[in-house]
Amino acid sequence: MNKLLKNITFIIVTFLLISGLFILYSAPTQKPTDISFSELVNQINDEKVKQIVIEGNKLNIELHDETKEKASKEPESSLTQSLDNYGVDKEKLKKVEIKIKEASSLTVWSMTILPFLLPFLLIGAFIWFMMRQAQRGNSQALSFGTSRARMLDPKNKKKRVTFSDVAGSREAKEELHEIIEFLKYPRKFLNIGAKIPKGVLLLGPPGTGKTLMAKAVAGEAEVPFFNISGSEFVEMFVGVGASRVRDLFKQAKKNAPAIVFIDEIDAVGRHRGAGLGGGHDEREQTLNQILVEMDGFETDTNVIIIAATNRPDVLDPALLRPGRFDRRIVLDFPDISERGAILKIHAKNKPLEKGVALRTIAERTPGFSGADLANLANEAAILSARRGKKSIGMEELTESIEKVILGPERKSRAINKEEKKIIAYHEAGHALVAASLPNADPVQKVSIISRGKAGGYTLAVPTEDKMLHSQAYFTDELSTLLGGYASEKATFDDITTGASNDLERATKIARNLVTRYGMSKLGPRTFGKKEELIFLGKEINEEKDYSENTAKEIDKEVSRFINEAYEAAEKIIKNKKATLEKIAKTLLVKETIEKDEFNAIVGIKK
Repeated sequence: MNKLLKNITFIIVTFLLISGLFILYSAPTQKPTDISFSELVNQINDEKVKQIVIEGNKLNIELHDETKEKASKEPESSLTQSLDNYGVDKEKLKKVEIKIKEASSLTVWSMTILPFLLPFLLIGAFIWFMMRQAQRGNSQALSFGTSRARMLDPKNKKKRVTFSDVAGSREAKEELHEIIEFLKYPRKFLNIGAKIPKGVLLLGPPGTGKTLMAKAVAGEAEVPFFNISGSEFVEMFVGVGASRVRDLFKQAKKNAPAIVFIDEIDAVGRHRGAGLGGGHDEREQTLNQILVEMDGFETDTNVIIIAATNRPDVLDPALLRPGRFDRRIVLDFPDISERGAILKIHAKNKPLEKGVALRTIAERTPGFSGADLANLANEAAILSARRGKKSIGMEELTESIEKVILGPERKSRAINKEEKKIIAYHEAGHALVAASLPNADPVQKVSIISRGKAGGYTLAVPTEDKMLHSQAYFTDELSTLLGGYASEKATFDDITTGASNDLERATKIARNLVTRYGMSKLGPRTFGKKEELIFLGKEINEEKDYSENTAKEIDKEVSRFINEAYEAAEKIIKNKKATLEKIAKTLLVKETIEKDEFNAIVGIKK
């Protein structure tokens, strides 16, 4: 639509310019005065006329005083005959210079043919423009089913990614090295009768580097890399997705050896028959074509399909069977050493101060993905530039951790003294209970500066990564969450809405202890079965596979866990009231307490 408007505007402006030039060309420099033929005769008799130029039936007259005039003669008679008829003095007529001007071809063109031809030219230009638009539309219709994949040329060294650009994931790299060897030396495997996996499925939470890993495989193998998202196959027209799949694989075979990377394959690879539209559903048609193309590869075709998803549970079983996506490589959240290596990669082009310890930052970021760590390094660089520094310090990096987790500081948020006091005691309660329990995570920082929706926060992270958590850990975690609630009640004999998020998290942990982990008196079993509508891809309800009596027992157990945790937190608050007061008063003065200062207040030795 925008191009159409631009083209129409161009035609109109061109027409106006041509018309303006035509008017400018045809307009005389001095407009002559119209006179009658009889007035011309009188001026000749008065010897005022210097020159008469005959141009057809028009007479261009110039007087002795250089005045310009024009008149018209009778078309059927000559000028001399017409002047004789009006009684001109022949002697005085001899003194007048008479010229006859023949009409030039340019004049005939500009005055006669062009005004006649111009409308036809404009109509012809309009018809040409419409036909051009129609041809463009036809070409777009013909290319509607072509692949939208973007090819990364292996010769482009600037955009090339290798395994050295991907930290951690050692096991995943080892698995993918076989893929690289097959692409480089296929005969090595074919001669011995080995069949290389046709498809590799990268699984993992968002931000763990699935796309980056696929690019690194292409960079290491130095082969063309076709990148497309699963959603780019699906259109409102039936058959377009399947056509694009055929075209994608056709391009890959032409450029073999090559890698085809389909990001978010769950967009088209969901269970068939679970959606709306049956066999005519566009998503199912596209998936069927992908299955056919993958299973139709010849043994000597050097094309590897790499797909990525964070929802392997919704994929169709036909995709996961041997012969299609044979290998499944899991990319999980990095551990502490991998986080340190990732931070080093993202700090390559960033100047760091001498005292920066990336290991300490890695210790404070359990559960961070590679994307989170990249964001952390970038936020630290932005913060340093905002402060006018030329290098990134430890202060900016630690502050960026809190910004990534909770959001930016809201120092401008107006908080009255009473609310600030409540927040200080609330956070002091969390920190004191966490420091007093053996299985709770150690406190790294306590602050009453608002971040995001939180009025204050207590940052407690484990000293090492944990894959398994014990019942004792969850029990102490419940007490830590309820420490703010217990502190408010013990200090002010009242409670506020500030503990709402703590109570929500505590209730969820307590319910999981009973219904998911088998850590309650109800024994080693789970309760409830989550059902998902695969077509929509989200949880919609939870099926109850237990009786109403069991539901009452579950509620009793949940309440028991929470009540016992609250009693433990309340006991710590009462026994260490002086320490609580000291933490709260320090927060009211400094607003933030770091790990070393906090440990000194509560008496924890290094």
